[in-house]
Amino acid sequence: MESVKILASERPVVIFSKSSCCMCHTIKTLFYDFGVNPAVHELDEIPRGRDIEQALSRLGCSPSIPAVFIGGELVGGANEVMSLHLNRSLIPMLRRVGALWV
Repeated sequence: MESVKILASERPVVIFSKSSCCMCHTIKTLFYDFGVNPAVHELDEIPRGRDIEQALSRLGCSPSIPAVFIGGELVGGANEVMSLHLNRSLIPMLRRVGALWV
């Protein structure tokens, strides 16, 4: 779990994903379209990816991917990110952590 916390704080936005996950792709595209450059960890392509996925589950991510951290804090998965976007809270949050300058 400590490795997740370290990875989650390496950039203002960190996404734990799998390369074959369509919802992961959707969330990554949303951030890229905003101009955010997130750190993306594809759990199916890195060693210990399964361990990280289990740690994300223990943190409360259900399903465990995508898992989005903003400012080092767990925001949640696709549903939580889309809810923040639809209620116009996501962009101000991204500005606060320095992920967006506009």
